[in-house]
Amino acid sequence: MENYNDPKASGKDPQLWEIAKRRASFKYHLATYVVINLFFWAIWFFTGDRDDIREKYPWPIWPTLGWGVGLFFHFLGAYVFLRDNSAEKEYEKLIRNKKNNQ
Repeated sequence: MENYNDPKASGKDPQLWEIAKRRASFKYHLATYVVINLFFWAIWFFTGDRDDIREKYPWPIWPTLGWGVGLFFHFLGAYVFLRDNSAEKEYEKLIRNKKNNQ
């Protein structure tokens, strides 16, 4: 039986496999964000007395904004900063410096 979690066992490029997993994870996160926040906004819209000013205050704005910040950073990790492994970057920098000093 093939192990889909081990990219080497299935002949996949490990770096591309990691990027693919991050992007798939982001897409699931985005879908969850949309569904749950639509649910929050529907609850707010369909409940409460519309004549009371306190009931018109859109409380779902807070989870939408707070979770949106997390979603934004998840997007950056999946699509913008593809190689965010700082140890690997530092190692590559040391190798380049060593080659330049020789």
